[in-house]
Amino acid sequence: MQTLLKAGKEYIALMHLHKEVDEEIIRKELNELIGKITQIPPVRSAVKRRERKREIYYLEILEIDKQDVLFRVGCEAGTYIRKLIFDFGKKLDIGANMQQLIRTKAGPFKIEDSFTLHDLKDAYEFYKEGNDKEIKKIILPMEFAVQHLPKIWVFDNCVDSLAHGADLSIPGVSKLESDIKEGDLVAIFSLKDELICLGNALLESENVLKQEKGKFVKTHKVFIERRIYPKRVIGEKNENL
Repeated sequence: MQTLLKAGKEYIALMHLHKEVDEEIIRKELNELIGKITQIPPVRSAVKRRERKREIYYLEILEIDKQDVLFRVGCEAGTYIRKLIFDFGKKLDIGANMQQLIRTKAGPFKIEDSFTLHDLKDAYEFYKEGNDKEIKKIILPMEFAVQHLPKIWVFDNCVDSLAHGADLSIPGVSKLESDIKEGDLVAIFSLKDELICLGNALLESENVLKQEKGKFVKTHKVFIERRIYPKRVIGEKNENL
């Protein structure tokens, strides 16, 4: 859940304009919102009210019916759509408010792939009868929830040490994704694509490729069980941790 809080989101929102505006103006002004914007969180919010930068990845108008505008927006975590609409109405000097909002995506999770509680109950009943086909569609492996994070794969002899909370050093890295930045939250996997742990990168991926030793990731949350993988053999010349 913590990884999803900072993941990108997608919403479908219904905006009501307080006066009628030409459609071309609406489309033009909404299109200009794409990119970096500055927002002050609304009065009723869980964060401090101060200016902060957020990014609008895309914004698509689905329908315009007189003063009502239905649109889809993809944005950085922490973007307030209600405030985005309020600021849009203020920019046009006509006023606007949000009528309805549906979150359609959070990280890798999409609303079209969701299930109802009735679906879950039925799947569980099938599971108790020995049929796990339906429940496997609903309950996904942990690895699915972190697929939006930068990834690092490690050698087998590192896994048990990481399972005990050790930090990851450069010699333990088998492969990694590019563009990892210092401070990024990263997911560390075994060579079998099992989620081992999460941590924060201490180096950029480019620097890792240039160095032979040194700490790479500060581990802070472990998911894999201990003692599944053999411990590192004492006296190994190439210490992976």
